[in-house]
Amino acid sequence: MVVSDEPKPVAEGDAASKKAAKKAAKAAEKQQKKAEYKAASGQPQVESQEADFSEGRYGVLKLIQSTGEHRDRVYTDVKDLNVKMDGKSVWVRARLQTSRAKGKQCFAVLRQNSSTVQLLVSVSEERKVSKQLVKFTGNITKESIVDVFATVAKTAAPVEACSVRDVELVGVEVWTVSAARAQLPLQVEDAARPETDDPEALKIRVNQDTRLDNRVLDLRTPANQAIFRIEAGVCRLFRDILTNRGFVEIHTPKIISAASEGGANVFTVSYFKNSAYLAQSPQLYKQMAIAADFDKVYTVGAVFRAEDSNTHRHLTEFVGLDLEMAFKHHYHEVLDTIGQTFTDIFRGLRDQYATEIATVGQQFKVEPFKFLDPPLRLEFPQAIQMLKEAGVTVGEEDDLSTPDEKLLGRLVRAKYDTDFYILDKYPLAVRPFYTMPDPTNPKCSNSYDMFMRGEEILSGAQRIHDPEFLTERAKHHGIDISKIAAYIESFRLGCPPHAGGGIGMERVVMLYLGLDNIRKTSMFPRDPKRVTP
Repeated sequence: MVVSDEPKPVAEGDAASKKAAKKAAKAAEKQQKKAEYKAASGQPQVESQEADFSEGRYGVLKLIQSTGEHRDRVYTDVKDLNVKMDGKSVWVRARLQTSRAKGKQCFAVLRQNSSTVQLLVSVSEERKVSKQLVKFTGNITKESIVDVFATVAKTAAPVEACSVRDVELVGVEVWTVSAARAQLPLQVEDAARPETDDPEALKIRVNQDTRLDNRVLDLRTPANQAIFRIEAGVCRLFRDILTNRGFVEIHTPKIISAASEGGANVFTVSYFKNSAYLAQSPQLYKQMAIAADFDKVYTVGAVFRAEDSNTHRHLTEFVGLDLEMAFKHHYHEVLDTIGQTFTDIFRGLRDQYATEIATVGQQFKVEPFKFLDPPLRLEFPQAIQMLKEAGVTVGEEDDLSTPDEKLLGRLVRAKYDTDFYILDKYPLAVRPFYTMPDPTNPKCSNSYDMFMRGEEILSGAQRIHDPEFLTERAKHHGIDISKIAAYIESFRLGCPPHAGGGIGMERVVMLYLGLDNIRKTSMFPRDPKRVTP
């Protein structure tokens, strides 16, 4: 047998396994040397070579279940931070709007309602702020709620990006109270960008449907925070002004047996074995309260209109500010009261909500609202004449169209320098069945509308308080008398002459601020295409 001295060929798999084994052996040797070096130098054998001297000063706060912990902790509002607090330590709870970490420091913006302040977290053994705390802060997701313990520090230069400009917070502790998810459907800073024609400005825009689909996020913008505080102010002023004038607040039913205004613009609801309707107005019940000797009443509540109107100023559900008042001899006693109420509301907004109005103005173009005291009052024929002189013909018994109203608003502003005016003596044919006809002209009525920036915000009139006359007018409008029997019956018991009106709250705020869409002033708007969120 012949034995060959030539080497045997090695299979490819064997070569690969030998190579892997050599690599693993080298890695193990390297790791062992590293461990020996650490043991010789007395270093602890942990992944991080840097000690975390901020332990217990940051992290995710355990779920707040009202156990009573930290009830003695005092928090400072962001809006109250100022240079007088320089060097003072404070607790602040706010949202983390943005953050930017680099190396040993992290800058963040904290937001609370409309107020923002800069937070600086930087490595410092003296303050016991470690690199791990800085990294933790930088990793907190946008819009998360955080508790921060920090020192108020005066800044060398104003922080232009924040509403609090003269001081910043130097963080010592940072705790996540409630984390927001990492991927947000919209960025609050994008939703808050100013609407400007500046060609150099960023053109990032969040469209209206995206805003409304994610309304909770959208409402966090400083402008929206301000808008709905102004809206609350309108309601408060309305209540306070009327209460001081002897009015009583009442609450009226929203489920009714017949359409309040007549017509088909009403929502029908199933009511056990029958049908009922959602109230288009508290009108009938305000009048019944007057018949019950309340003399002056107002109500704040939901109003429903089944109008398939997809416009900038229509909603299917809105907040109605309604009032009704008995008078002695002439409905202008009521008209003057309503006009003065508006004047007082406008003055109250101007004087008490200047900060909020300015905040809205940072995002939207807000022109100061002009009004006269006492307010301007025109009669319908005067309006027809002004429009005619401007080249627009309107019939004596026709209602004004939206373009007519807007044009008239511009004409009134140019001639009288006011954004608010009253238009009296509307044609009877365009008013509801309970409207009192004019005593000298059967084609006219004792009714009026009020306008802001050329758009209607109140409709009102003297009401018919005679039961026989009221029945006649209801029949004329094709209303089933049996369904309003209780309403008519209330006038058979004796009722004083009275008048009033209904105001759309959202429309008042929209027009006072000069905004372009009523959905901006309805927190969760309802229109023919939207019933969510």
